[in-house]
Amino acid sequence: MSAEGKPRTSEAHGRLWGARARDWADFQEGTVRPVFQAVLERARVGPGTRVLDVGCGSGMAAEMAAARGAEVSGADASEEMLSIARSRVPAGDFRRCDLEELPFADDAFDLVTGFNSLQYAGNPVAALREAGRVARRGGSVVVMTFGDPDGMEVVALLTALRPLLPPPPPGAPGPFALSDEAVLRRFAVHAGLEPVEVFDVDSPWIYADETAALRGLTSTGNAVRAMEQLGEEVVTRAYEKAIAPFRQADGSYRVTAWFRCLLARR
Repeated sequence: MSAEGKPRTSEAHGRLWGARARDWADFQEGTVRPVFQAVLERARVGPGTRVLDVGCGSGMAAEMAAARGAEVSGADASEEMLSIARSRVPAGDFRRCDLEELPFADDAFDLVTGFNSLQYAGNPVAALREAGRVARRGGSVVVMTFGDPDGMEVVALLTALRPLLPPPPPGAPGPFALSDEAVLRRFAVHAGLEPVEVFDVDSPWIYADETAALRGLTSTGNAVRAMEQLGEEVVTRAYEKAIAPFRQADGSYRVTAWFRCLLARR
């Protein structure tokens, strides 16, 4: 598909990610809070900064930006996620849409972020180009993805369901599709942006107990899709097995993870 293609995927993504939006907000979204913090600091977000989070989910990053004084907007496929985001940031402007066709004006934002979202759009390059369109000239666009998977414990969780499911279609984006720095930089260039820097952030997935871990892991769109095919019990058992090695002495779970962020300029 050409970069200009604008497939509409929000209906499918919205249904899957909205199914367990509350669990996502309460148990899973916070696993990447250190990345949100690092990006907001790196981009010098402060009073009056205009920020758009593309694929904003239930709005944790938007809430953190608003706490720094930013004027916050968000875009997502799931109305259930957006409802939580609006409750967290009542003054924010949150809209349901396809990432390839953002309902915001040209040159509207100082910073546009895509936290583990843009690579899963129907056309990732078109989605990143849209992110650039709504950023002001000289503004920043940040793409976050998983870092180098070598030695990363969270790979065990991300691949826990793979043996149970049919293989993905050729070319389907996986969690590490943009992890290589050269690939990530080319992604930005193909979308008409200027790569500035790439930096990594440690962000271990920490859960208070097994119940929290399972509610978090089964809240994702991929998990919901798997449950539709295999049943909730099968998926839950797979995650129980996958998280078992990471149980701590106090009953909590800690799984190493790190993320790669590209800061680009329009």
